[in-house]
Amino acid sequence: MDMFKDVCVRPGVFYLPGNREDMRAWPVVACDQYTAQKDVWRQAYDFVGEKPSALRLIIPEAYLDESDKRIPQAQAAMDAYLQSGVLEEALRGMVLVERVTQSGARLGLVLTVDLEAYDFAPDSTSEIRPTEGTIVSRIPPRQKVRRNAKLELSHVLLLCDDIRRTVIEPVYARRESLRLLYDTPLMLNGGRIRGWAVEEEAALGQVASAIRGLKAALPENGILFAVGDGNHSLATAKAHWEEVKAGLTDAEKQDHPARFAMAELNNIYDEALVFEPIHRVVFDATGDAVLSMLKAAGLVADQAHSDLTLVTKQGEFPFRITNPLHSLPVGTVQTLLDRQSGLNIDYVHGDQAVHEIVEKENAVGILLPPMDKALLFPAVAKGGPLPRKTFSMGEANEKRYYMEARKITRE
Repeated sequence: MDMFKDVCVRPGVFYLPGNREDMRAWPVVACDQYTAQKDVWRQAYDFVGEKPSALRLIIPEAYLDESDKRIPQAQAAMDAYLQSGVLEEALRGMVLVERVTQSGARLGLVLTVDLEAYDFAPDSTSEIRPTEGTIVSRIPPRQKVRRNAKLELSHVLLLCDDIRRTVIEPVYARRESLRLLYDTPLMLNGGRIRGWAVEEEAALGQVASAIRGLKAALPENGILFAVGDGNHSLATAKAHWEEVKAGLTDAEKQDHPARFAMAELNNIYDEALVFEPIHRVVFDATGDAVLSMLKAAGLVADQAHSDLTLVTKQGEFPFRITNPLHSLPVGTVQTLLDRQSGLNIDYVHGDQAVHEIVEKENAVGILLPPMDKALLFPAVAKGGPLPRKTFSMGEANEKRYYMEARKITRE
């Protein structure tokens, strides 16, 4: 559409199940959650049973070691769902989303972003930038999933710094005039989600105009959209596009489906958008070993002003950092962990999940404090991506669930 020609987002052609009367088995939590908790994924498979589900179209990262078997199965399911009518074109436009969780009602717009406007390099100055460092080695296994797939499903959450609430909130204010696409509870304690079709030219034009206004107000080196969650998924889409476009003419590159990636846009000032810390779990380690590893941070036991808490089978032990290696505690911890070779580390959402893992495994947890989300855009604009796994937008069950699908091939 011409109204979006000078902004880096577009409406999309989105597919949903043809039968949306009971969708409880269709949406599923992001693939990079519960990576050390296969029992949670087994619950998801048990809940879905034989019903059609987005679960059959993704590869949970807990099972990446089985990807050679699972990738063909997921791609075959995509073909079958398209051919049988399980999935059908639901709209051409955007989807207004209301996601209700324990943190409140979070609003979003599902749309597509131009991957030419996204660069995950540490020194990126692109309009769309990562908030955390990208581990390039994590891209190829995920690229195998996307390569030869006809569809993408997305758990990418983009953030805009829209204190005047000009982009999403005006669309939500007139939601009663929009076509309701779905209204369903979500499995695994995910709350509830409603989605409306934003398809009329006037509504889409309002979104384009508001984004254009945000762009015009950016300071020097300002960020239009920051990747709040799913950066490695978006980086995979970018790598795939670079691979695809190498074989295209200049004309074909302009509107090829793989040039765009699906994402949900959120306003960082949304009250239900809560920044949660991402904790570390070190496997095959003792509390003393982890303490020794972190001694360069000058840890001092401090219950009242703790920067981190070690979790062992013997209990919790709060510590303050007296020799910081980074402005954020998570940066100090990650720097020290990165200096060690051969560590088996997992990144875990939620205090309870850390305790459960430590209880079952030979492991030590490191609980970290949350980050002030108001600092995000200035920090990334000034210093580039934050330390890896600095924050999480909500608990694991609050992540974006896979719902809409979108074709990324011309077939």
